Amino acid sequence: MPDKNEFLECGRIINTHGVRGNLKIESWCDSLDVFCALKKIYIEKKKELVGYDVVSATEHKKCALLKLEGVDDMDSAMLLKNKTVYAHREDIPIDEDSVFIADMIGLDVYRSTNGEKLGVLCDIFESVASDIYVIKTEDGREVLVPGVDEFIDEIDLQKGITISPIPGMFED
Repeated sequence: MPDKNEFLECGRIINTHGVRGNLKIESWCDSLDVFCALKKIYIEKKKELVGYDVVSATEHKKCALLKLEGVDDMDSAMLLKNKTVYAHREDIPIDEDSVFIADMIGLDVYRSTNGEKLGVLCDIFESVASDIYVIKTEDGREVLVPGVDEFIDEIDLQKGITISPIPGMFED
């Protein structure tokens, strides 16, 4: 498996496009602009990451269309279908006060008022209004918390995540 400290999952090849080896990719980046700006992507083959230079990248119907060096026909493109796409962490621009989701997964989550451990962040998914944080409690329940300032007080990659839940959110 790729080293999470060096590479990040950034999308999935969902189909081919045309007969010249173009790939249709579902981007998992914050925006298609970020994904389309990548100059090199990596795809896992036989438990190793193989790097591909990006010849061209454009947005197309909420997906990215990529032409990769060495992928020149539909047959070679089809071999990559359904593969996860990785990028080197240093190739993805990020704001100074932001963190990658991959770095947040597994952090302990604490109540801001008293420091009580509420659980562990096990997933983050997008919804219409905001990201949703999935927190697994000690008793195995999953609690969904909107990833907005009203609930999320601080994200510290060394100390964990502090939140201000509403009454009843974590109680049975």
